[in-house]
Amino acid sequence: MRIRPRRRVAVRPLRRVLSAGVALALVVPAYGCRPALTPPGAPTTWPTEQARHWQWQWQLSGPLDPAVDAEVFLLDPVATTAAQTAELRSRDRRLICQVNVGSVRSADPDASRFPEIVRGTAGRRPDSRWLDVRSWDALRPVLADRFRLCRGKGFGAVALFDADGYAARTGFPLDFDDQLLFNRRLAELARSLSLSPGLANDVPQLAALAPDFDFAVNEECVRLALCAKLLPFGDAGKPVFHVEYTGSTDDFCVTTVGYGFASIRKDRTLDAPREACPLP
Repeated sequence: MRIRPRRRVAVRPLRRVLSAGVALALVVPAYGCRPALTPPGAPTTWPTEQARHWQWQWQLSGPLDPAVDAEVFLLDPVATTAAQTAELRSRDRRLICQVNVGSVRSADPDASRFPEIVRGTAGRRPDSRWLDVRSWDALRPVLADRFRLCRGKGFGAVALFDADGYAARTGFPLDFDDQLLFNRRLAELARSLSLSPGLANDVPQLAALAPDFDFAVNEECVRLALCAKLLPFGDAGKPVFHVEYTGSTDDFCVTTVGYGFASIRKDRTLDAPREACPLP
């Protein structure tokens, strides 16, 4: 009987496989040290241990500067492109989408979807009108689509502006409880669409709404002597993103950093330049 010669084992390819495996094992821990980017559409997280250590930027006009030394960007979802948000996310930036929930401008792309019956008197912004926040069934579909635009462009959080119409002359008999219900419904809506909800201004309701929202945005609490009223967020380990338009950072940073706020000074045009308070 003829004995067949034993087949030789190919050693070189095996060595190559082992070498590649060792190289992969060495590379993976290096990437593991870097926190993974949250995929577009997922809600932004705000670790409580980081609450006093954010740097932020708010830009609504002029060419977007992605190189600003800030971890958090508050931007206009209509003017900001998906390519710009992708670039910011590649830099590990957290993105907040600004949505005006209590007013509408005639120039808004979705303005025609708001029935005339829910439009009130002139709002704070030029060419804007307040909305009747009691008309949830009429407002919800439009505001939900505004939130979906934010999520579709890669934002992970949404800040609700003009969410305090009850304190203005809107043309509707809105009261404190009407606004509370509306704002809570919006926070719930944002979460259902995988967005972290934040409340802008509306200082008289901050204490009541602190459990419903993940962060606060405030304008000029130093000038208006209202900073202490934002403490329900700070005390709960939730970030407070604060801006002043007048005064010197040498003066107001002492107050706001002591409260644990992320504070900057900006021009009211909200273009790229900013002065940031130092971290505590």
